[in-house]
Amino acid sequence: MAADRTKAVGAVRTSRSARDGLDKSITLPPDEIFRNLENAKSFAIDIGGSLTKLAYYSTVQHKVAKVRSFDHYGKVPDDEPLYEISVQEEITARLHFVKFENAYIETCLDFIKAHLVNTETKVIKATGGGAHKFKNLIEKKLGLKVDKEDEMTCLIKGCNFVLRNIPHEAFVYVKHAEPEFRFQTTHPDIFPYLLVNIGSGVSIVRVESEDQFERIGGSSIGGGTFWGLGALLTKTKRFDELLQLASKGQHTNVDMLVRDIYGGAYESFGLTGDLIASSFGKSATTDKGFVPEDWRIANVVPLFKKRSGDNPEFTKEDMAKSLLHMISNDIGQLACLYAKLHNLSRVYFGGFFIRGHPVTMHTITYSINYFTKGEVQALFLRHEGYLGAIGAFLKGAEEDNPNQYSWGENYAGSSGLMNSSPDVHPLQRTRSGTFDMLEMDRLERQLVNLPLLLDASSYVPDTVDLTEDAMAREYWLSCFEDALDGVVKRAVASQPQSLDAAERAEKFRQKYRHKLQTLRHQPFAYGSLTVRSLLDTREHCLNEFNFPDPYSKVKQRENDIALKHFQKVVQALESLSMEERQFALVKGLLAGNVFDWGAKAVSDVLETNSAFGFEEAKKRLQARPWLVDAYNDWLERLKGPPHKCALFFVDNSGIDIILGVFPFVRELLSKGTEVILASNSGPALNDVTCSELAIVTERIAAMDSVIRKALEEDKLLLVQSGSSSPCLDLSRLDKGLATVVWERKTDLVIIEGMGRAIHTNYYAALRCESLKLAVIKNAWLAERLGGRIFSVVFKYEMPPK
Repeated sequence: MAADRTKAVGAVRTSRSARDGLDKSITLPPDEIFRNLENAKSFAIDIGGSLTKLAYYSTVQHKVAKVRSFDHYGKVPDDEPLYEISVQEEITARLHFVKFENAYIETCLDFIKAHLVNTETKVIKATGGGAHKFKNLIEKKLGLKVDKEDEMTCLIKGCNFVLRNIPHEAFVYVKHAEPEFRFQTTHPDIFPYLLVNIGSGVSIVRVESEDQFERIGGSSIGGGTFWGLGALLTKTKRFDELLQLASKGQHTNVDMLVRDIYGGAYESFGLTGDLIASSFGKSATTDKGFVPEDWRIANVVPLFKKRSGDNPEFTKEDMAKSLLHMISNDIGQLACLYAKLHNLSRVYFGGFFIRGHPVTMHTITYSINYFTKGEVQALFLRHEGYLGAIGAFLKGAEEDNPNQYSWGENYAGSSGLMNSSPDVHPLQRTRSGTFDMLEMDRLERQLVNLPLLLDASSYVPDTVDLTEDAMAREYWLSCFEDALDGVVKRAVASQPQSLDAAERAEKFRQKYRHKLQTLRHQPFAYGSLTVRSLLDTREHCLNEFNFPDPYSKVKQRENDIALKHFQKVVQALESLSMEERQFALVKGLLAGNVFDWGAKAVSDVLETNSAFGFEEAKKRLQARPWLVDAYNDWLERLKGPPHKCALFFVDNSGIDIILGVFPFVRELLSKGTEVILASNSGPALNDVTCSELAIVTERIAAMDSVIRKALEEDKLLLVQSGSSSPCLDLSRLDKGLATVVWERKTDLVIIEGMGRAIHTNYYAALRCESLKLAVIKNAWLAERLGGRIFSVVFKYEMPPK
């Protein structure tokens, strides 16, 4: 239906454009722009001088894979599966944010009106300087009453929201570095901070809490000054074009430097020779330069005096660059003074003056570094353009307070941060110059830090930042692209009854490949580029095209097979001595971890050799000493008093969870240690989910008295992690899990698998003992770590004293 309505609205010419004789027509594809508009429930809009940001809340209907246990009595027949799988429709909440140029506002309002189907709202919250200007147009086009909100309040609320919900929101910009964008770990407590909002003028706001903030200063010299003076100097009317001119200019041709006055540095005052002594100073002293129009007389040089070779003395580019430096330095010094006065180390810059332009961020960063001698960093925001729209939406949604939930960025529907450099990939520059999107999904549970993190403020989940490692970045991007055929094949096979599965799978392929291409040119688009973010983006794209659990049938089959061998494995372990049993348990854990369908080396074996099993996996393992081998330390620890409670982040279904993890857990329980098994809330690859684990545990309890008794006495707990990723972010865990971990006085954390213990958390520092173990199932990674494929990492760590 949406597609049909698009054809009707299709390319629309705004009435104002028609009057001006300019073609402002644009086609709005419903799959990319204003997605899910037919289910929009409420709206907010932020209209600035040149850009409009629309926010709307919608319900999203998508497919989810559900598992339900059969009612078994007695022995389960060999030919009957353990549980049934069904794909059901589920409705979740999503926030959409769309940014576009004001020139397209009538077109977009017409499109929105044509697609509104289920909205019951009568009001649209509005903020920004253009809210008054376009009030009548909005009310006429949408039939909604415009309710204007305070601009600064909306800005602060939006800033708080993105800092709290988007882990890699803030970044430092370092020109010519690798990487240029250095994303910061968001402190659990985001307050207090200084927000420097550079619009037409400058407002400097001290933010103390969610609702407590104060404008402590500002300046009339801001973005409007740059735009206005720039237009007078260069005759360039468009703001972005002015910044592009500045990016190509040499300010030293116009600015007077310290060395121009003193012949070098002014050492007694610590002034380097290349420091600007006077902005535009050379234009007043040279006889070959720009002369203001009113000063020109017949015997004075023209506006751009030509040198030999027809090169202008002061070009538009030089003047734009000088102007940018002048204003940025002024704002930077002002921000530093207020930061020092109020003892604030976190200073965020936002407003239309920034807009992700490298030249602007560089000049502000340089100014901050110079005036504070590196004590304060200039921080920028990936989504600073949306702050007002987000805040206006939050003001309109206070009855159902969005801040009581956790939100996550939907990579499948978000544009990501785009570089505005003139050298950027043409495809991205064209797209980002017209529309930009951000989508945030409301999560079922509130996410919090693991209380056992040694220092939550310095915790970084990911082991390698691919934006800093060009070789690793190229390998992993190619690796994920090469794996696309297999993922598409698996997705189609998971829905044999669906007539359009192949078509949807092909759309998934195209979308994810496009994301990978974007990340090749803009590796910072979604924050730090990591293996985790590549995996999560793939999961988001699969869900986008209704493939909620491509490995559901694989997991079901492998769980059924592994359960039939559980008792035999346990019996074999019980016949061993204490030390022999401990090593056999660890080896079983490692062998189980081999069964990872996310690793191509393993999936190729499993696809071609159905007889490959638990014993075969043990034979593939590296012999001791392992690549990382702390087993002897672990064995010595087991000879001491038992742990009070162990938190175990589990990995794969089938042999891994049933023949590897459960015997290990059974041993811990037998020693008197309580165990919390934390599994994914939603599906990712062949990782076991909480609902699947509950059924598997119930079946094992029916066979094993140790597991059954632990469940009955509440000493074995199954808790969802809050994650739907093959990796693990210990700063975004289900609040219920964090509560149980704290209440049970957990003193051991076990993290299993490449995704959770190698790609993430390898360097995670905890307040308690920890085990991180995995089998390296990627030859390139194993070689990089100094080993071979199927090398073993067994890392046992004690907390710092």
